Amino acid sequence: MGVFRTIVFPALRLVVWAAIAVALLWLAFGRAATAEGEAAATPSAVLEPATAQVLRGDVVNTVSLSGTVTADPAATVKSTATGEVGRVRAEVGDAVEKGTPLFTVRVPVEETAAPAPAADPAAPAAPAAPAAPRTRTVTVTATGPGTLATLDVLPDQAVTVGQAVATVSPGTLSVSAPLTQEQQFRLLAPPTSAQVTVPGGPGTFECTGLRTGTPEAAAAPTAPDPAGGYVDPYADPSQAQTGAAVTCRVPDDVRVFAGLTATVDVTAGSATGVLTVPVTAVRGRVDTGTVWLVDDTGAQTETEVALGLTDGTNVEVTGGVSEGARVLQFTPGGDQVGDPYATGGMSAGYGG
Repeated sequence: MGVFRTIVFPALRLVVWAAIAVALLWLAFGRAATAEGEAAATPSAVLEPATAQVLRGDVVNTVSLSGTVTADPAATVKSTATGEVGRVRAEVGDAVEKGTPLFTVRVPVEETAAPAPAADPAAPAAPAAPAAPRTRTVTVTATGPGTLATLDVLPDQAVTVGQAVATVSPGTLSVSAPLTQEQQFRLLAPPTSAQVTVPGGPGTFECTGLRTGTPEAAAAPTAPDPAGGYVDPYADPSQAQTGAAVTCRVPDDVRVFAGLTATVDVTAGSATGVLTVPVTAVRGRVDTGTVWLVDDTGAQTETEVALGLTDGTNVEVTGGVSEGARVLQFTPGGDQVGDPYATGGMSAGYGG
């Protein structure tokens, strides 16, 4: 028994500890090396660029804008004569038409009396007697229909030609919506009307007399910049405001009010059965662009194409590619993922 305690059991313990050490060494080095070799020998995935086909489809170029209902600015009435105000013939709040008399102006007429005949022809003529003051009356009228908003004259007040003396509010409303760079390019040839929806108001109605340009300050006051002049370096330049806006006239029988928000849908052209590709596949925005054709071997060829209408998702291709051709779905070097906090997610502009 003493032999087992002094020789056999210690020897067995040494054997067990040696086995454990060998196992740990294999786990630490041998298995890791085998796993690395297997990973290097067999790739886990093969990434191929996403492609899209050139297909036939329909494109409707409808641009949806966020706008505001605004009161049309008042027209300024200016004095047409220099003199003193005579009779005021209208009051603030009166409904007027073009040509409605507002007030009269007494305009002095300068006259010189003929000299009195001399008793002696050789004597010098007597000085002319001062003529009695005479005046003529000029009536200042409204320049357009509406409501007399202001009248800044009083009897016997002196006025001059061109002096602003009154304003006439037309009492009409318009809808104005600002444009981004991308939207302005899509509305190069806008129609004359748009479909407007005012949340909580009447149903969608047609807004006529649509025009594109810089809105007047009275109709679209500039709101303070909440960003304090900060420019986001990661913002999409195509979504920057241009200062231009579309404006259209609200029909007289539609009940809305100045200051309400509105959605303005402008449809500027449509095409049926034309060749289309995703806007993300094109680098370029108007008239011409570039796509990358992909052949059966996977080789990519940069190709110039002619562009037509776009609906923000697909764009019409009028030349440069044929139906069924494959192109890269995303232009090389372009951002593939849009700002998740931006409205609409991925940018609706053409790729690049």
